[in-house]
Amino acid sequence: MLEVDRLEVAHADAVAVWDVSLTVRPRELVTVVGPNGAGKTTLFNVLNGFLQPDAGQVRYRGTPIHGLRPSAICGRGIGRTFQVVRTFPQLTVLDNVMVGAFAHETSPPRARERARAAMAAVGLGRADDVPGALTTLDLRLMELARCLASAPDLILLDEPLAGLARDGVETMAALVRRVRDAGVSVVIIEHTMYAVVQLVDRLVVLDHGRRIAQGLPNDVVRDPAVIEAYLGQRWLRHVERIRP
Repeated sequence: MLEVDRLEVAHADAVAVWDVSLTVRPRELVTVVGPNGAGKTTLFNVLNGFLQPDAGQVRYRGTPIHGLRPSAICGRGIGRTFQVVRTFPQLTVLDNVMVGAFAHETSPPRARERARAAMAAVGLGRADDVPGALTTLDLRLMELARCLASAPDLILLDEPLAGLARDGVETMAALVRRVRDAGVSVVIIEHTMYAVVQLVDRLVVLDHGRRIAQGLPNDVVRDPAVIEAYLGQRWLRHVERIRP
């Protein structure tokens, strides 16, 4: 479904992403992890058109999409959320979600209907509230609903579990699973490793802009290079305790 081939992005004199390749298959749930500054958000910004690569290709359903505007990429079926939830603070929650629906709808009544369906799918009420009245979990749900209202086939979720308490993490993880089970491919940037290992089909690890590992979660988290670059010795001790 999504193919990233030898992607390179440089910022000023620093290389943010270097020779990164990965694929995402239909109905797959993939997480991109790595330390701060590893190039994760830069990768997402290329995938949804906020940045243009210096080299390499991004293909979606076999067609190159690098170079397209974010609105065009959204229209082709790739949705996006952000680490810091972006809202229209003067609009109601329903109107915020409707913004996503206008990716495909031109009729306000139909966009409102699509937005209400997306809110129902994530279990979010409070349609007439403004975003400033929402909890962190509700803001995450609102942004996910706005993303789903654009009718994506693939969604990019940038730290959807950030700032959530344990029960909020479980709620969001269950929703992400449900979205994938409904046929939407999912790529996540996330640091909440205890949830990630249980949630995803495959892990991709970046460090200093390079891909250093990918594979099944239980294999990747035992990789010495991943432990050294990202997880640390505390994680290694935890792995040793649970190793069969």
